[in-house]
Amino acid sequence: MPWGHNLLLLDKLQSLQAAEFYASEAASKGWSRDLLLNAIKMDTYSQAQKQLKTHNFNQTLPEAHADYANEVFRSTYNLGFLGVTEPMKELELENRLIAKIRAFILELGRGFSFIGNQYRLEYNGKEYFVDMLFFHRGLRSLVAIELKIGSFKAEYVGKMNLYLSLLDRLEKSENENPSIGILLCADKDHLDVEIALQDINKPIGVAEYQLLLPQAELQRLILDEFNS
Repeated sequence: MPWGHNLLLLDKLQSLQAAEFYASEAASKGWSRDLLLNAIKMDTYSQAQKQLKTHNFNQTLPEAHADYANEVFRSTYNLGFLGVTEPMKELELENRLIAKIRAFILELGRGFSFIGNQYRLEYNGKEYFVDMLFFHRGLRSLVAIELKIGSFKAEYVGKMNLYLSLLDRLEKSENENPSIGILLCADKDHLDVEIALQDINKPIGVAEYQLLLPQAELQRLILDEFNS
């Protein structure tokens, strides 16, 4: 990391664990000094400690691959850059993500390549469409993302499991790892996710999205700016 990043960590943080967390995030995601400062002000370290892992990667992927997937995917994604101030339909949300796909990929982290939206799969005379399909260079896996404007439902897992089976059968190359699915929902209950994933043998994660910065965090950021 640049020396300015290290000085910022030394100036803003007292916990060694927090400093290691932010240093790792900044290095892996290519954060500028300003992005690092904003992450510290939003206390993303504390938020990360509170988040429960809502996926089955440890059960469905080889250990090394599962550990890496754990690092790549998060429990919450901030889609505030879309400028959304009111509820919208899933297709409209997807279209806004596609229009600002660069920002979305940066939010996902480094290593992602966008393949397409409404990606068509055909099998046994039937058509299926994946909301968004990516490839992650480090994981060497196709990554299917499904957007849901409401809360998580168990039936979403079954549909994603089907998509991953089709991707592995029709699209995955011999030298690639199993395809991974991410369900991006407005809200999720950890216990509901846990039971829905219990007997699924495809790697699937469930994440929440935030369309706007939570009000309490926004107020704290504004106060911090006035007091700095």
